[in-house]
Amino acid sequence: MLSWSPKTVERGRATHEPERRSPTRHETRDLSGRAGSETGAPMSGFMVPMRGQQTVEATHEPDRDRSPVAAAAYGERTLFFPICSDHRSRCAPGRRAVRFMVLRRGQKTVAATHEPERWPPARHETRDLSERAGSETGAPTSGFISGRQCRWGPGCLRSFAQTRAALHGGLALAFLCFASMAFGQTGGTRKPVEGLTLRLTSLEGDKPRASEARTDPNVWLFVSAGESPIFAELRSDYFFQAEVSGALKLEINGHVVLEAAGAGAASPLSKSVRLNKGANGFQVTFLGPAQGDAFVRLAWTDNEKIPSVPIPSTLFTHAIDPELEKYDKLRLGRELFVEHRCAKCHALASHEATPELAMDAPTFEGIGSRRYFAWMAEWILDPKAQRPTAHMPKLLHGAKAKEDAEAIAAFLASLKSDAKSGDLESGIKLVEGGKMLAEKLHCVGCHNLPDTPAKDSKNISLAHVNLKFAPPALVAFLKNPGAHYAWTRMPNFKLTDEEASSLAAYLSAGAPTAKQAAPPDDAGTVKHGKKLVQSAGCLNCHGLKLDNEFKAKTLAGLPLEKWNQGCLAAKRDEDSKAPDFAFTPTEREALQAFGATDRASLTRHAPIEFAERQARLLNCRACHGQLDGFPPLEILGGKLKPEWTAKFIAGEIPYKPRAEKHPKGEPWLEARMPAFKAPAEWLAQGLAMQHGFAPRTAQEPSIDAEAAKIGEKLVGKAGGYSCISCHGVGPMEAKEVFESEGINLAYSAERLLRPYFQRWVRDPLSIDPQTKMPKYFEDGKSPLTDFYDGDAEKQIDAIWQYLRLGDKMPPPNTGE
Repeated sequence: MLSWSPKTVERGRATHEPERRSPTRHETRDLSGRAGSETGAPMSGFMVPMRGQQTVEATHEPDRDRSPVAAAAYGERTLFFPICSDHRSRCAPGRRAVRFMVLRRGQKTVAATHEPERWPPARHETRDLSERAGSETGAPTSGFISGRQCRWGPGCLRSFAQTRAALHGGLALAFLCFASMAFGQTGGTRKPVEGLTLRLTSLEGDKPRASEARTDPNVWLFVSAGESPIFAELRSDYFFQAEVSGALKLEINGHVVLEAAGAGAASPLSKSVRLNKGANGFQVTFLGPAQGDAFVRLAWTDNEKIPSVPIPSTLFTHAIDPELEKYDKLRLGRELFVEHRCAKCHALASHEATPELAMDAPTFEGIGSRRYFAWMAEWILDPKAQRPTAHMPKLLHGAKAKEDAEAIAAFLASLKSDAKSGDLESGIKLVEGGKMLAEKLHCVGCHNLPDTPAKDSKNISLAHVNLKFAPPALVAFLKNPGAHYAWTRMPNFKLTDEEASSLAAYLSAGAPTAKQAAPPDDAGTVKHGKKLVQSAGCLNCHGLKLDNEFKAKTLAGLPLEKWNQGCLAAKRDEDSKAPDFAFTPTEREALQAFGATDRASLTRHAPIEFAERQARLLNCRACHGQLDGFPPLEILGGKLKPEWTAKFIAGEIPYKPRAEKHPKGEPWLEARMPAFKAPAEWLAQGLAMQHGFAPRTAQEPSIDAEAAKIGEKLVGKAGGYSCISCHGVGPMEAKEVFESEGINLAYSAERLLRPYFQRWVRDPLSIDPQTKMPKYFEDGKSPLTDFYDGDAEKQIDAIWQYLRLGDKMPPPNTGE
């Protein structure tokens, strides 16, 4: 950490002294004379002018805690400013990529310049980085890098190759460059895209029975016992290693570099492999075991003394080929079939099905107390006119369509419940509170808020709230969106009554209002609407205790030639009564391609594909990887235990892993994770399997009580790592939080997969370059030699044994 010494500040020149966790004094300092203050340049420990202004000289000294342990841990290493994301080629929106070469105090002062990050870059150019400041020491040298759009000169790999001795992260950076160079060297007009091509082949004996191709992010896979063995072919140096249940062969540039077979243990490291400059051929063949679960997790390391880590997924690219396009079309067709509830009308013969085939629609029970008549009539007449992304089809056609829609709406409006009635609370204070809450919950990730000037066409408008919801119904919906629609994609933030009222007031204040027309009350219209609900197919999706008179052919009864008629007709007949989904030509082609298969894929639940679909459809990346406290979605399956993840997604974890306030009351992380109860368990299992982990965590041996006692000492302050400075332990709060409080350690073993915990403690910065968590271990050694002779792995295991005690963890030594 860096802090300013008020006695050494001059315009255009800066020095610093180490951060002190417990300042000896508090003082107010005038920063107006600092370089860069006129331009708004970041004041992040260095005074950094904008480009074109005076260069600032900076020196650096590692952070030293009051204990000698931290000094020993930091004393021999060059530190770098964190790069903005986990080996990714660009920052999340709103973050700056500012990279400096930083040397320890006492060494040569280094001139540092700064320019704001640009995304996309203002220009593309080939640049020779070999002569830039820092190439001798391995410091990152570019102020803004686009792994996809920058073209790197001949010095790129040479410059990064020189970083390896100083910074293991240089390995990842070097391959970001390598990956970007591969883009420019691939033939054809279509650029490769991120990820790997995975080809799966089901074998009967030694003979292929069926195959499929898809895109996967990495060489991670888990296949439950009983599922087909697979063949995986990938395209895209160092020591490679695999945890494998089955048999694996890794080939790079046509040479076999690793062969491994086993029942789950990690293979020995491969021999050192040097990748060529530019694109390298990369292929993995994996055959599952004859019995039991099959899985593979491929990893690498640039130092055989350091445990291997997962290969960053961003380093892999693959070309789009006809076979992959073929299966992408089939998957799109199946997704459209599921998303549009086609099986609700065209039933499957099998009772086994993918979970999404059970997706419901809003129940009609009591809907007259929740929705206004006029809005329902317009929605029923043409759903896509109200929301372009709507999946509900247009059911009514012809001259009487509007009249029939109003009749159905009149019947639905008659279905009342004992819900509250009345007006919304209002007032400037309430509306302002709702606006702040909408910002805190990042509603703009999915919605166009009422007072947002720039509207995103992909987001859902909220201009209709006063026309759609009765006032108390809006508050009730915000409190529990899934009360009448289990598979809704509206997140449940578990709002309090006050929060829901405040948010409703804000949304209502910014939306148009209109006098609500009363529904027709004559018995004939209501009766006609009821008959239409029974006969038009409404009850195939919407729940209501009423006989369903709609009939359609089963899926098995739809021959291939029927898949270009009815709902899928390119041009509708005037007298057609088929639902109109307004499919695009691409969507129709995908559905027809899916229809040409045996459709048996609807009966096979593939958790990995389920997780990929749901994460995209739930728009998880609107927050994850974008907002503070929301880790990138891509790491979660390899980080969290699926059992805990399922409860967390379902909203069943009683605590918030990252509290809203620090122990002393300062704001910390106000954002919160919403609940999506219906898909939670399957989504959690799929995320784990995407990373090659089982959908249920294997039971560990009993806790090693003696190791746990040592772990307790290591976590404490007296002779330990002083973890409790930033982390609470059960009811004991963190003692000396400076910038960022850590998660309560009593929750850690319940949440984290052990392999992730081990990687995190060994080298936190390799996972999250912005973390405040220090790195204490180097080349398998610990600065605390009183425990296990400084063996890092044994100490990490002792801490894990202590964490496994959970809420029974005895409080560690506080040094008081």
